[in-house]
Amino acid sequence: MSSNQQTTDSSRDLASQFANRLSTQDHHAGGDHHAGGDDKIGQCPPNASSSVKKEWALLRDPVIHSERLDAIRSKKGYIIDMDGVIYHGTTLLPGAKELVDFLQKNNKKFIFLTNNSAPTPRELQSKLERLGINVGEDHFFTSGQATAYFLKSQSPDGGTVYVIGEPGLAYSLYDMGFFMNDHNPDYVVLGESATYNFEKLTKAVQLVQNGAKLIATHLDTENLDSIGRKIPATGAFTQCVEVVTNTKAFFCGKPSALIMRYAQRVLGLSRLETCIIGDRMDTDIVAGITSEIDPVLVLSGVTSMEMLQQYAYRPYLILGGVYEIPDDDESHMVTDEDMEVAARRVSSPIYITKPMY
Repeated sequence: MSSNQQTTDSSRDLASQFANRLSTQDHHAGGDHHAGGDDKIGQCPPNASSSVKKEWALLRDPVIHSERLDAIRSKKGYIIDMDGVIYHGTTLLPGAKELVDFLQKNNKKFIFLTNNSAPTPRELQSKLERLGINVGEDHFFTSGQATAYFLKSQSPDGGTVYVIGEPGLAYSLYDMGFFMNDHNPDYVVLGESATYNFEKLTKAVQLVQNGAKLIATHLDTENLDSIGRKIPATGAFTQCVEVVTNTKAFFCGKPSALIMRYAQRVLGLSRLETCIIGDRMDTDIVAGITSEIDPVLVLSGVTSMEMLQQYAYRPYLILGGVYEIPDDDESHMVTDEDMEVAARRVSSPIYITKPMY
């Protein structure tokens, strides 16, 4: 047996074990929820409200769940979050490889969308390759790229920026004609970084006070380190600058509909033919709802069923993980002719002066 076949069989076995554990859980609200996924799916509380019952129906009801899952399988385009959906840290989640195989086999278009502005698409491609998934770097889009395209739409001739961030963000800005300037920049851009300190935040404050526009790649206030502990994220540092300068930052990442429009247009498909798959209600699912793109919540990340009661909205479908999506039904195949017809439905072009890739 080849090593590739062994890897595929192992992944299928893991997905099967994961699915079996999900189906036998009977936890109720108040349990200890971790980011692994299988201990977060109990049963609907017996005295639940009608709203809660509807949420559980998206996960458990055989008719609703099956109909909506089939609708998702029939989409032509997929916007997919990464951490908590495809992997946890350096661990590939059950069904991730099978999902990509399903999308490729059925001629679907897909893009991995992340709020992390630190890595370049090439770095993200390399990470997935190490985990056993091989796709081109044109299948990745970050909040750093979205920020660069937004600034290009505002300043077509380029400009200057003071950046607190990692190379992925800086490269995206350079690529769009923006250059570093810590004296009198047009924009102060805050992104994901481990290098925030008092000196840099003070510089950002002073530059904004002197007239620079404040931009954030996203407004997530927290993230998790490699062992699951909370750490401050871009949004937390952005709030610091906002409070001191009495300004509001413009942000480009999820849940902004802007990054969703960019991703949708990268796919070249309409919103009706696209879905977003994510593990966070406050970013992925909101982004889908505000963009009118069907949002699919997977419980393999940070969200549990009990947490859904906190939100006034719900996803289109709830899955234990992406392992539920792949199947062998040939009706989900998209022909080249179908894709060409779908591409012609897309209206206005993206505000860029060169191709995305």
